[in-house]
Amino acid sequence: MDLDLAGKRVLVTGASRGIGLATVEAFVAEGAEVVAVSRKNTPELEATGATFVSADLLDPGAPRRVLDTVLASDPRLDVLVNNAGGGDAFDADLLDPIGGSGAAWDDVLALNLRAAVEMTRAALPALSRARGAIVNISSSSARDPRGVPLSYAAAKAGLSAFSRGLAEKLGETGVRVNVVTPGATRTAIQTSPDGYVGRLSASMGVDHESFLAAMPEQSGMVTGKLIEPAEIARAVLLLASPAMPSAVGSNWIVDGGALKTP
Repeated sequence: MDLDLAGKRVLVTGASRGIGLATVEAFVAEGAEVVAVSRKNTPELEATGATFVSADLLDPGAPRRVLDTVLASDPRLDVLVNNAGGGDAFDADLLDPIGGSGAAWDDVLALNLRAAVEMTRAALPALSRARGAIVNISSSSARDPRGVPLSYAAAKAGLSAFSRGLAEKLGETGVRVNVVTPGATRTAIQTSPDGYVGRLSASMGVDHESFLAAMPEQSGMVTGKLIEPAEIARAVLLLASPAMPSAVGSNWIVDGGALKTP
């Protein structure tokens, strides 16, 4: 199926690894011109051939500076993928029922919600000219906040609500806004001993590999395995594609059947 993405100009945040890297790779494979935004470049990201822009989206002014840089060389922008998210949970945050300190909440909300809002704000004029698309990456934690810091779940729930409301308000501009909601995906957050799951298992006195192996069943995933980032990337491409003009305000859940509500 031709997704009509060849030649489109795409900006992906949080692009250096995991879902972001897989998304960059998928757009490049379709012939898109990709701008990849993250704090640091990686050999894997460099190998894609995408244009790299370094930015720390915890900085409130970073989204505007990124867009100014990207659009200075070429005013076109067809697709924005707000993937940057996650964050470093401190050990105390993992066990705190409120989800961490006020400072921890500020950082999590800034990275998982505010950055997407401000990237969108800065990109909207160019996206409106292109009648383009925005795809925001949420999390199944937005609907099932068990097992993660509440700050993260609340931020992702806010991102989903923001996306649905924005889709309604931008209807006349031709800019389509949609969300992809992944479940447990095979990224460093899950698999690295220093990632969230590794640190959570350590805080519980459970072997990380055993914890990871049991996660799909424990979380209710009927597939019995973690999701591969490339699968999330395919959902992003479909929602970004001009071949899906009626996909507006949707939230595509890719979670292996973990969420049980219809």
